[in-house]
Amino acid sequence: MVLDKTRIIDGRDHLLGRLCSIVAKELLAGQKIVIVRCDEIVISGSLTRNRIKYAQFRNKRMNTNPARGPFHFKSPALMIWRTIRGMVHQKTARGQEALTRLSTFEGIPAPYDKQKRVVIPAALRVMRLKPGRNFTVVGELANSVGWKHKELLGRLEAKRKAEGKEFYEAKKAKMALRQKAEQECAGELAKVNQVLEAAGY
Repeated sequence: MVLDKTRIIDGRDHLLGRLCSIVAKELLAGQKIVIVRCDEIVISGSLTRNRIKYAQFRNKRMNTNPARGPFHFKSPALMIWRTIRGMVHQKTARGQEALTRLSTFEGIPAPYDKQKRVVIPAALRVMRLKPGRNFTVVGELANSVGWKHKELLGRLEAKRKAEGKEFYEAKKAKMALRQKAEQECAGELAKVNQVLEAAGY
């Protein structure tokens, strides 16, 4: 069944609302989804505009006891999670079950850094937002409203990218050696390949 496998979505340069609406539909259908690099998701509009909107949002609270909610998250991963929560009808059992299938992360933590990641073309900024329009990166918005881990995340991501580059260079060297060996043995393997082709391989 298609829905058995967990989908890992790389959130970098996706538009927030478009990404979340597609993810919400998939969650309700039974798909397990992990969204990584939530800090690099974008919202249309300038940072100033989105800071004003977020300030208005933070002003919505219970008059007599604000500790009862609503709660305004500062981390990008929880901002994305809360946006999706509003799209799955979470006050029903079906919506609650859908939310259990969702995980959101800033950066790309283990084990997802070693797994295949996908993008959603219908939600990509370059596909949907007119060139020249302003946009805000969620990580910058979160940092401006009190999220305290931007520098730490930057260090961890730099380390992950360095390790990834090292692995890729080793993989390229291994592939080059394999191709060289195949070329050198091409004459010896000609008869073997003929036999294999005749057998349907």
